[in-house]
Amino acid sequence: MALWDIAGKVYNIPVYQMLGGKWRDSIRIYADTTESEDPAEYGRRAKERKAMGLTWMKMDLGINVLKGMPGTVMEPAGMSRWEQREQPHPFTATEITDKGIDRLCEYVAAVRENIGYDMPLSMDHLGHIGVKSVIRLGKAYEKFNLEWMEDVIPWFYTDLLKEIREANPTPILTGEDIYRFEDFETLCREHAVDKIHPDLATSGGILQTHRIGDMAFKYGVPMAMHFAGTPVSCMANVHCAAATRNFLALENHSLDVPWWQDLVTGPEKPIVDKGFIKAPEAPGLGVALNDDECRKHLKPGTEYFAPTPQWNDAQSWDDAVFS
Repeated sequence: MALWDIAGKVYNIPVYQMLGGKWRDSIRIYADTTESEDPAEYGRRAKERKAMGLTWMKMDLGINVLKGMPGTVMEPAGMSRWEQREQPHPFTATEITDKGIDRLCEYVAAVRENIGYDMPLSMDHLGHIGVKSVIRLGKAYEKFNLEWMEDVIPWFYTDLLKEIREANPTPILTGEDIYRFEDFETLCREHAVDKIHPDLATSGGILQTHRIGDMAFKYGVPMAMHFAGTPVSCMANVHCAAATRNFLALENHSLDVPWWQDLVTGPEKPIVDKGFIKAPEAPGLGVALNDDECRKHLKPGTEYFAPTPQWNDAQSWDDAVFS
């Protein structure tokens, strides 16, 4: 991101121009809605989000909201947190009952009642449930016309994703955990998902993510973009999205952080305006760090651009390596 910013400033052009030009002047964002255990409250919060000018919304809804409700989730007793949260979905022996599905539908219905059916609504964080439960959920959610169900199972189970996609009327999407171009192409070529969702900060940066989008376009697959970070990374995503034809919407988690946009100088404020971010005309990324503001919000005990020797050694927290 930094090198693209430097190159754009050297040539005095925006980054999207170096990617071939822009397809759009403004980038649509989508945002999460703050969860609630009460469906009516969840719906009210969604309505507040819509009032901010958003034209696309996402809700987190999973089996966690069914905790303490007998007869809603079938799973072995005494499961550890690792088994519940880290073990891949097919190996948890966790399935949703009809009662559980009915309860989850109450949440989606409440949100739809408050935001209507004129705007896209996506869903994330279903929980580590089995393939058949995902399919049954997708069929139950069909009447709510969801834009997608996200990360329904780990992305590397291509055949299982394809099974879900073919049996499930609700579109599915994945990609925030994928960092290789080849893996995105496998999903697109096999039509194992309806949409992809790369995170530019881990999928290879600005140019590689743009190439992923172009590849997906060839297979007829739209691309949304996962993002949760600083305005610098946000603007890198904006330039990539502006130059990528099959782009849908860019995730944003800043709406409840009042000082987020003050971390940088340069872009037109507010950065997020009624659900859109304007593609800047300034050279490079169009932003510069506001050092004083950044220092105000450092994690206690840390320094601004302190040395990072921890990255000098090889390390991994992955449970397995897939080739």
